[in-house]
Amino acid sequence: MANPFELTPDDHLSRPLEKPIPKRRLGKTNVEVTIFGLGGEGVLRSEGKGKEADLVINTALDLGVNYFESANAYSESESYYGNALQGKRDRVFLASKSHARDRAGALKHLEESLSRMKTDHLDLWQIHDVRSEEDFRMIFAPGGAMEAFVEARDKGLTRFIGMTGHHDPAIIRKCLETFDFDTVLIPVNPAEPHYKCFLEEIVPIAGAKDTGVMGMKLYLRGNFNAPKKLLFCYALSQPISIGVIGCDTPDQVKENAYIASNFMSLKYKEVQRLNQIVSPYARDLMFYKP
Repeated sequence: MANPFELTPDDHLSRPLEKPIPKRRLGKTNVEVTIFGLGGEGVLRSEGKGKEADLVINTALDLGVNYFESANAYSESESYYGNALQGKRDRVFLASKSHARDRAGALKHLEESLSRMKTDHLDLWQIHDVRSEEDFRMIFAPGGAMEAFVEARDKGLTRFIGMTGHHDPAIIRKCLETFDFDTVLIPVNPAEPHYKCFLEEIVPIAGAKDTGVMGMKLYLRGNFNAPKKLLFCYALSQPISIGVIGCDTPDQVKENAYIASNFMSLKYKEVQRLNQIVSPYARDLMFYKP
């Protein structure tokens, strides 16, 4: 019997999608986003790759992807989006991030992001990579980054405010308890429940506040030998809205779009079995270098 999670090149490279990519509501934003969103890493987190990045972005757009994400820290990524999306801005939900912890630094990042992305507003602006109590203290202190994010929303420079983190779920939970974020981006894969369980910590409070939960690191950065379709279906079988994935080539975009288009929700026993298989390697797989 053929493995339903194994792909062949003919599946996704030789023909158009037979079904559109499903969409899910992104929490209280009420925006319907495709369950596969294009992240700002991969070829987009590089220098001097404008043509390659343009192909990746426009391939995603042509395949119906509507969530596009970058970050101030991601090299030329924001500029690549700005160039590729000229005349197409109204077709996408555009997100970026700032890693600044103070108000002035965050506002400077926002000014840079809007200029690079050639837009007058972001749909989602996220506090990037919150790791520690010190991060939390600085962000929420007087003159901290949180002030910039609220100011940007009030001025219409961003529609929604989010946060991201993959180091300590307790810190992410503390942030969600302190401010009414619209979205949160966390790791979602079969290794994380055995190391530091973001889903267990975050989903209850996110659900209570109707905060849109987004998944990153679905494929464990390629460090675990399992079919991508299986890992994607695992992640999207969890209570999240979208998996955000960086791509190096148009073929990788097509592969992810095909997987998303043919998403199959895993049964509880299938989820548990995959968790058990990954468990012995979980700590190593979830140790991410800064």
